[in-house]
Amino acid sequence: MSEYIAPLRDMNFILTELAGLAAVSELPGYEDATPDLVSAILEEAGKFAAGVLEPINRQGDVQGCRLADGRVITPDGWAEAYAQFREAGWVGLSLPPEFGGQGLPKVVATPVWEMWFSTNMAFAMLPQLNVGQAEALLIAASETQKQTWLHRVVSGEWAGTMNLTEPQAGSDLAATRSRAEPQADGSYKLFGQKIFISYGEHDLTPNIVHLVLARLPDAPPGVKGLSLFLVPKYLPDEAGNPGAKNDIRCIAIEHKLGIHGSPTCTLSYGDEGGATGWIVGEANQGLATMFIMMNEARFGVGVQGLGLAERAYQLALAYAGERVQGREVVSGRSDLPILHHPDVKRMLLSMRARIMAMRALLYSAAGWFDFAHRHPDRTRADKYRCYVDLLMPVAKGWCTETGNDVCDDAIQVFGGMGFVEETGVAQLFRDARIITIYEGTTGIQANDLISRKILREDGATLRELIADVRATCSALYAHDHLHPTGSVLSDMVDALETAAHWVLANGRESLSEVLAGAVPFLHMLGAVAGGWQLARTALAAQRQLVSNEGDAVYLGGLMDLANFYMTTMGVQVAAQAKTVCEAGAALERFPMDGF
Repeated sequence: MSEYIAPLRDMNFILTELAGLAAVSELPGYEDATPDLVSAILEEAGKFAAGVLEPINRQGDVQGCRLADGRVITPDGWAEAYAQFREAGWVGLSLPPEFGGQGLPKVVATPVWEMWFSTNMAFAMLPQLNVGQAEALLIAASETQKQTWLHRVVSGEWAGTMNLTEPQAGSDLAATRSRAEPQADGSYKLFGQKIFISYGEHDLTPNIVHLVLARLPDAPPGVKGLSLFLVPKYLPDEAGNPGAKNDIRCIAIEHKLGIHGSPTCTLSYGDEGGATGWIVGEANQGLATMFIMMNEARFGVGVQGLGLAERAYQLALAYAGERVQGREVVSGRSDLPILHHPDVKRMLLSMRARIMAMRALLYSAAGWFDFAHRHPDRTRADKYRCYVDLLMPVAKGWCTETGNDVCDDAIQVFGGMGFVEETGVAQLFRDARIITIYEGTTGIQANDLISRKILREDGATLRELIADVRATCSALYAHDHLHPTGSVLSDMVDALETAAHWVLANGRESLSEVLAGAVPFLHMLGAVAGGWQLARTALAAQRQLVSNEGDAVYLGGLMDLANFYMTTMGVQVAAQAKTVCEAGAALERFPMDGF
């Protein structure tokens, strides 16, 4: 199996030319994010990913986790790798310095996380949870809670989780039954069971901090009655160190298709009198606070799709360059590797195009995050915030589905060898299958996109984004060799606009029909947004070529890649638009007893 090589050239190009790294580094608090520092961080992260995380990835997959006497034992090498990860300060890369983080912008942290997910997604899920929990606590926790817990969560000394799902309450959190009973000292006793809790129990840190959704005795029904509680595995003693064991038990871990190195736990709260916890934020406002962590996780899961796709592409490209099979169709030679076969070349180019589209979209979105949080011009900040909100379901849904497809194509490039575990692509395919499901299935993301992001604001942000894409089309038309790219992108936007008009016209009166085409709409918006970013990549490459700033072969390849994406994937958008507008009526006509 070929070694992982961090795609630093692509990363740096997108950061500097598309994601606005220079402008981000001028925002208040981000002045340290200079090009030299960022380049050094990415280089070190690449070394850590290839040298520490990837060597234990297969071990984690083969060995998995095991439950013994209520304790989860992680795979060999996990503890040593986590100690190195924490000591290097990677957990707090983008978290505030006042709590021990490094305070770097999200646009810098995103490519670093891509490398972690490329080389060992099961491992990286643990620190990813810390980042999400820290973001939630920063916004909702009391000052005392921040001082008590945040330093250790940010440093990674203690691990974090989020506890939402229950046996009867999956995506429908209104069915949550876990309860919290107030105590005289201001704490609460929690009772209930939570399932599918990633790293809910493990041996990598001396304590685990759980954020748990539960109901107070007088809570209203539904999601409006959910409160959020901080419940540690061990209660801190007077010195703040782990003391008495809390009333939390891990009663099972799941046997899964993939991510074997990440324990997915069933936790039981309150079997012996109640687990002690403290409310975070206001009563009955827990879901709003938890959504902070969930949104962070959803973006991170999109980056998982990118990371897994990149690793699958690298493995497939290396194999295609070595494997000799069949005759090359033009010369008839039988001594050439399969990379020379037209269909293999098509698959690899398709993989690279989609990866670059995802990378450009996710990195640009990370820059929008930073501008939304720190830009002094509130009008611009609000625009970026609206873009992030609109495209969050796309970042999660489209990037994970695309990551699945790329991993699938990698197996196809390998042929029968791809079905063999030792090649590594089988594990990537299995690991990738979960990312379209957790933190909300693709259908849930699509429903959110239609109902909460488009219909709720009558398509205002979508119209603004479409205008920006059309401006990119106009810029492409200024260059003869980029005109075909602009022409297809313009057709893609026309199809998106047609589908959006139909959604807005029918969403109020025929929501069921509209939601029947929600997933195709999400895929369509993802294809357009990704194509838009690839078009911007082509324009940036053109600028560098004219100014003699970079490698002409590399820059020309970026322009060719954008054109390939448009002519092979972009043209599919018109068919997706037709599906959006017509699938609902066909579904409504189908009888319920006809399945």
